[in-house]
Amino acid sequence: MQLVAVDYQSENAKRDFVESLRKTGFGVLKNHPIQQSMVTDIYDTWQSFFDSEDKNNFVYNKGTQDGFFPQSVSETAKGFTKKDIKEYYHFYPWGQCPEALRPQLEQYYKEANNLAQELLSWIEECSPEDVSKLYSQPLSDMIKDSDQTLLRVLHYPPLSGDEEVDAIRAAAHEDINLITILPAANEPGLQVQATDGSWLEVPCDFGNLIVNIGDMLQEASGHYFPSTTHRVVNPDNADMTKSRISLPLFLHPRPDVKLSERHTAGSYLQERLKELGVI
Repeated sequence: MQLVAVDYQSENAKRDFVESLRKTGFGVLKNHPIQQSMVTDIYDTWQSFFDSEDKNNFVYNKGTQDGFFPQSVSETAKGFTKKDIKEYYHFYPWGQCPEALRPQLEQYYKEANNLAQELLSWIEECSPEDVSKLYSQPLSDMIKDSDQTLLRVLHYPPLSGDEEVDAIRAAAHEDINLITILPAANEPGLQVQATDGSWLEVPCDFGNLIVNIGDMLQEASGHYFPSTTHRVVNPDNADMTKSRISLPLFLHPRPDVKLSERHTAGSYLQERLKELGVI
């Protein structure tokens, strides 16, 4: 299994992209509409935010999950005991945010949501008929007017060398949501687990956009699209003194959207957040 970047502007983009998602749970796009300069600016301004003490003025609200999550409350992946080596900020348009940084994130949130709607329509169009009939509504409609879609600004701090044994930047996990859109980070480390259990590097060429299937789309498609296990490893033979900034957008349906006979999006999310220990 190999992940190859699909040219968003090619005539076969739709088919090739969805085929990659079907086989690996991941797809990589190049020549897509999101401007790399916008992403770079966000990396720069949020690196300054994470380097400052101001971040402690925006500590997250437990009930609404918006704001700054320090490393002391970082996630522990399902099945693991060590916390990930990261801190992060949860941005929702309705949530708290430093006012100077809000316009930049709102613009990115809007553009990435628009692209996500298009990609969800690609996925639906390329789904076999027996899978399409499982969708309670068009996939792109599931995220319309949703206030649950989350933009996470992740900061993996420099490594000092005295981290806990076996602790890594993000332990192996799957995402909860429909799909995740992620601009290639400013440092390598993202890996995907192949069907044989081996780990593959995700192409991190600056300008690539990485898209992966989450548990909710796996549920809604009757497991036709796999929610693939992935992780972020500590850099090997790289400069450990460098921070890593990452900008995943987790596309969440409205809570009332029916995913399957077992779950709505709301019930599925609550179940998973309890498993992760964040609520």
